[in-house]
Amino acid sequence: MINIDIIAGARPNFMKVAPIIEAISARDDMDFRLIHTGQHYDKNMSGSFFEQLNIPEPDVNLGAGGGTQAEQTAAIMIGYEKLLMQQPSDLCLVVGDVTSTMACAITAQKLHIKVAHVEGGIRSGDWTMPEEINRLVTDSITNYFFTTSATANETLAASGVSKDRIHFVGNTMIDTLLKNKSRLMKPAVWDEKNLKEGEYIVMTLHRPANVDEEDTLKSMMSELVNNSNGLPLVFPVHPRTAKILKDLGIEADNLIYTEPLSYLEFNYLVSKAKAVVTDSGGITEETTVMGIPCMTLRNNTERPETITQGTNELLGVNPKAIAPAMKKLFSGDWKKGSIPELWDGKTGERIATILAKELA
Repeated sequence: MINIDIIAGARPNFMKVAPIIEAISARDDMDFRLIHTGQHYDKNMSGSFFEQLNIPEPDVNLGAGGGTQAEQTAAIMIGYEKLLMQQPSDLCLVVGDVTSTMACAITAQKLHIKVAHVEGGIRSGDWTMPEEINRLVTDSITNYFFTTSATANETLAASGVSKDRIHFVGNTMIDTLLKNKSRLMKPAVWDEKNLKEGEYIVMTLHRPANVDEEDTLKSMMSELVNNSNGLPLVFPVHPRTAKILKDLGIEADNLIYTEPLSYLEFNYLVSKAKAVVTDSGGITEETTVMGIPCMTLRNNTERPETITQGTNELLGVNPKAIAPAMKKLFSGDWKKGSIPELWDGKTGERIATILAKELA
């Protein structure tokens, strides 16, 4: 029996591990131990995902909690090392690019346990983002790479990774989206604010470059409010961002703040929106598959296929880029986009099949 540790620590990880758990559970030659590092501990940021996505309760919770990047990394590494020394596994499978991804990969390799990285090879080129450092470190010590795009394959090959270690499998986040499309749930804000399909815009902002600079944040919010043709701007707010917005007194008649939403509620809103404005990478993948126009308020992206093939446009962080993008949206000129190769809902199965072969 092949024993695999599946690591999940922050909100995006849960959508990514669900299809892998399902695929491994269907096999009789593999078993898994689900390890929640405790990196995110807010109920809507973490707990509800297990219920909604039918993920089993974690076998282990390392309880890492908050703190600085270094404190969090250290807490995860100490907790995971203790576990592996008592109960080793055959493989540590990490997903995405959060602190837990890097911390568990390092810990496993130091104890001579192989590492598989789901979403290996994606790069923004922006070393000011903690996620980019996590990607670089994780990929430098990964044994098996599972990629979402041809671009990621090329990046890994260019860095010296041999082709037999790179497996182009598609996108597990899209597996989760396609599986749950019929189960999306209407959030309370829908009826409370009388929202109508195609007549509101969803927005998310959380990156320090956007929310920590007061003048930038004020300008961005002002441009969004003034150029949204009066449509409601529905903004599920990360607790950290909520405090900043409150302190700055940013309010408008068409600006609707909500608590962080669960996965099924948030994607219900996205699926019926006129457009999405975000600085998140994962959301650009979901909007691409749903065919929803997406504007990314960043200078770079680690998911170029959402632009070259999907519905996403990179606006940068200059608030003045918002007005022309909104004009394009409301004039009906936004690109339709297409769905990238292998984003078909079967990625989890491909990963399980390859691991069984590699680890046999």
